[in-house]
Amino acid sequence: MHCADTSFLCALYRQQANSERAIETLETIGGPIVISPLLAYEFRQAVRFQVFLRSRDAKKGYLEAEGMMMLSQFENDLESGVVIEAGANWSDVAAAVEGLSERHTMERGARSFDLLHIATALQWEASVVPEL
Repeated sequence: MHCADTSFLCALYRQQANSERAIETLETIGGPIVISPLLAYEFRQAVRFQVFLRSRDAKKGYLEAEGMMMLSQFENDLESGVVIEAGANWSDVAAAVEGLSERHTMERGARSFDLLHIATALQWEASVVPEL
């Protein structure tokens, strides 16, 4: 099982400097990327927020058509099994994430959602797709 973070998904669904590496990583894995409902929400929210930013400042964010295309491609990949949304035992994740926070945040500056995604992947005993 391989997990990814939101930045990996953004690189898959929007042309960025690291998109080629994300696509190569997906091809190398040869199987689906597994995400939690929380990560799916975070990705969708990030895309929608980028569309909002663009509506306020033409130098920021994504065009609405681009955002809608990203969301549509993501949903297609969920339907086809390229990306699989899997559940988690959130009580176990909450217990694990507190330990991760205690051990790493003050030293490394970890963010809440990142730690939640890592704790979920650890619960699944998954391999984490390397950072881009």
